[in-house]
Amino acid sequence: MRLLAALTFFTRLPFWRIREIPAEHFKRVVPLWPVAGWLTGSTTALVLWLCSHVMPLTLAWIVALVSRLLLTGCLHEDGLADFIDGFGGGTTRERTLTIMKDSHIGTYGVIGLIVYFALLIQLPSVISRDTLIIAVLCGDCWSKCCAAQLINFLPYARNEETAKNRTVYERMTLPELLICFFFGLAPAFVMAFVLKWLPAGMLWLLFVPACMTLLLTLVMRRRLQGYTGDCCGAAFLLSELAFYLSVAIAVF
Repeated sequence: MRLLAALTFFTRLPFWRIREIPAEHFKRVVPLWPVAGWLTGSTTALVLWLCSHVMPLTLAWIVALVSRLLLTGCLHEDGLADFIDGFGGGTTRERTLTIMKDSHIGTYGVIGLIVYFALLIQLPSVISRDTLIIAVLCGDCWSKCCAAQLINFLPYARNEETAKNRTVYERMTLPELLICFFFGLAPAFVMAFVLKWLPAGMLWLLFVPACMTLLLTLVMRRRLQGYTGDCCGAAFLLSELAFYLSVAIAVF
């Protein structure tokens, strides 16, 4: 049931039609975020592979990114825009939280998304198709695992009544933490040690998303003394982008 809740929350596929999900299950969906990454990452990689046979790699990559945006309903991108707006336009905790809750996107958010996608779209000019596919499969799941740790490191910055989706995530238990790390790391280790598609020497790049999440955690602690759902989405996308850029630097 919690898996169904996670897939319903983190994607826009109609899993809710399978069975009605009690609201309390959505409080514990974050540990299964990397599982949703298996779906979004594999879909993005598959679309990239298929489209690369009939169009230039850069265009195929853009189509693959659009497929993920449609699959997730731009959930994380909305969080990134709100996060940049809040931290760019706010100087106090209260002002930052107010800006982040505003449904309108501001100048900081627009510029932030432009820079984010500009960097993302440039990846095929440096990374080959096969390497990019592997990076997507590994980076999506692991970056979500890293970003999920925000709920363990920080308290929620709002309360349940003022939360956007009226849900406050509960911190992970030890079994949930192990599940989160297993599904986050499994694709990379399968690629490296089972399929031999990923050089084992490149596994050190997995530290990059973790370091980015840690940096963002410190920033959130300083400004908000906590996190929000927007912070989680921003942490995922920025950690994933940092991973892709580190791969690009490593193979350049």
